[in-house]
Amino acid sequence: SQTLAAARAVAESDACRHVFLSTRFDEAAAEAARSGPLAGWPVSIKDLFDMAGEVTTAGSLALQGSAPATADAPAVARLRAAGGLVVGRTNMTEFAFSGVGVNPHHGTPVNPCDPQVPRIPGGSSSGAAVSVATGAARLGLGSDTGGSIRIPAALCGIVGFKNTASLVPTAGAFPLSTTLDTVCAMTRTVEDAITAHEVLAARKVRRDDRPLSAYRFAVATTQMLDSVDATVGRAFERTLARLRAEGARIDEIPLAQIRDLGTIQATGGFSAAESYWIHRHLLQQHADRYDLRVRIRIERGLNMKAWEYVELAHARRAWITEVEQALGGYDAVLSPTVPIVAPPIADVAPGAERDEAFFRTNALLLRNTSVVNMLDGCAISLPCHENGELPVGLMAWHGAQRDDTILNLALHVGRLLTSPLPN
Repeated sequence: SQTLAAARAVAESDACRHVFLSTRFDEAAAEAARSGPLAGWPVSIKDLFDMAGEVTTAGSLALQGSAPATADAPAVARLRAAGGLVVGRTNMTEFAFSGVGVNPHHGTPVNPCDPQVPRIPGGSSSGAAVSVATGAARLGLGSDTGGSIRIPAALCGIVGFKNTASLVPTAGAFPLSTTLDTVCAMTRTVEDAITAHEVLAARKVRRDDRPLSAYRFAVATTQMLDSVDATVGRAFERTLARLRAEGARIDEIPLAQIRDLGTIQATGGFSAAESYWIHRHLLQQHADRYDLRVRIRIERGLNMKAWEYVELAHARRAWITEVEQALGGYDAVLSPTVPIVAPPIADVAPGAERDEAFFRTNALLLRNTSVVNMLDGCAISLPCHENGELPVGLMAWHGAQRDDTILNLALHVGRLLTSPLPN
């Protein structure tokens, strides 16, 4: 099909250097007659997901000798069954353990937002985001454990929806944190995000035609607005003003519980404990093949005690209850997805002399988005920048099982953000 040919031309161009670890456009063309809600959609698959007959390497060299997968991951199978044309496997942060998106083994996909300066794509679903932002794919399948869909969506100027974790099966996806991992996708539009979610979650989104004036929004002032750079701050304030002008009710609330997350996760959090459990044997054999920055974070889990892990799980449940109570009466919280625009790759590229900048950037990128994973919630990142600005994401979020509300209001907000500004 024409779309597939266009996607292939982009995928094979310089814009997609380091984006795909492998492509299968000829096979996709042979499958193009399939029908379904994703019929004719070029779909990219993060290298975290099993595809029958292929080795899942999770962006690492440590898994390269592994046995090929015997079956497609359920998420991949659902995309194919819905007519999606799988065009290739995308590059990612090794083992999905960082929000920056650099990969020392396979190179770093370049964010297409800035023709002058090569900037980070965000991670860990880096190649997935760039495949969608450039047009090499209409849907990029990825995962979100602390923001790995929403961070690259925000930095690349596309839409990233993180559903409630339990709605989409995580089987056949190489795990990072079994507690927090979420399987979800990136698209160019909210309409496409809804279609993608309906396929991945095998459920229909309940449509709701309430006007924006019927929604109540909260803006959380604790931490979410700290260290926001000028571009992000401008875009966020402008967006709130446009929403208010449409009649949306927006309250600023402290949501001070966000500050408690540092204490709750002081011993390393779920990702450290669970990734160490997952990687302990592989590290014994292939520690030298790991990205050192990733390995350091995994090895934090080595010294976590059983009682600390159990305490973390209990503290999280109590924290969720508190936050849910504080958000009673609101349809969604609005925050900047990430507080900064995409920094240059040169600032955080592999190299010990840039480790400090890398870890500082990583913490900043994950700060807002990871709150939603701890909440077991759902969230969408929508582009809210203007032409000529670097991409900025607006995150609308809430607790578990509020996916339909978030998607419905995202349709309104998305239309508002793509309509021309009043003079």
